[in-house]
Amino acid sequence: MPGFRVTERSVATNTLANLQLNLQKNQDLQNQLSSGKQITKASDSPGGAVIAMQTRSDMATLNQYSRNGDDGMGWLNQADTALTSASTQLNRARELVLTGLSSGSAGSSQAREAIALEVDNLRGSMLDLANTQYLDRPIFGGTTSGDIAFDTNGNYVGDTGSVNRTIGANASVRVDTDASSVFGSGTGNVFNTLQKIADDLRNNPAALQDDLADIDTAQKRVQTGLSGVGSRYNQVSQMQQAADNRVLDLRTQLSDVEDIDLPKTITELSLQQTAYQAALAATAKVIQPSLVDFLR
Repeated sequence: MPGFRVTERSVATNTLANLQLNLQKNQDLQNQLSSGKQITKASDSPGGAVIAMQTRSDMATLNQYSRNGDDGMGWLNQADTALTSASTQLNRARELVLTGLSSGSAGSSQAREAIALEVDNLRGSMLDLANTQYLDRPIFGGTTSGDIAFDTNGNYVGDTGSVNRTIGANASVRVDTDASSVFGSGTGNVFNTLQKIADDLRNNPAALQDDLADIDTAQKRVQTGLSGVGSRYNQVSQMQQAADNRVLDLRTQLSDVEDIDLPKTITELSLQQTAYQAALAATAKVIQPSLVDFLR
């Protein structure tokens, strides 16, 4: 069986190739240690790179859900504040109606005028609350591009659209509030009711009994609206918390795929450096002076 001829050149070439391989491994470990990542390009781990990209995509989606939740809670917070104030105003209006009823037609016109003026002020305050804005949009105006939901006469100038926010894969929540459900619609809205109370205080105190029933109806609408806002706020808050928790889980998974095990990498680098030093020493012994070197 014939043998293969081994030359000094082939030995040197193979030795240098192995030395270069050791040096490359040493550089890879140094790059991992300096970056803290075991995957910096797809070729480092094709499977791991696919998992990392999918995980980042899922995190981006969940972060968007969380931002949508923040915006939704901003809308709902404004609605809660406005409706709470509206409920307080209606309680005061009811007290004024009862005051007017207690004196009735026998009361002085000046006293009834003073009560009527306060009711007028309450009506103006209610209009301001009904035109509450969030990010320059009326929260009771649907999707209108205008600045207000109700004009000074108490007429609705918004639209019937709804503002929704997607807070989960299959979860969308309305974050504005339907004006008719909390303030009433047409001639029976709360602004007309307050206007009628003021007029009755001035001109027809006997009609205040019916006005009291209208105020109670308006108060129930506002309280129901408050309940609905609170329910939607809780839903958005819970979904946002779920999204944030899932993001934390995905970050842990991403770290498991991408990040290095620091103690392990330091140990591997130390071993690789030792191996490289040994390879250098072996190379120095393998590549000896040849006959040509002596003939020069």
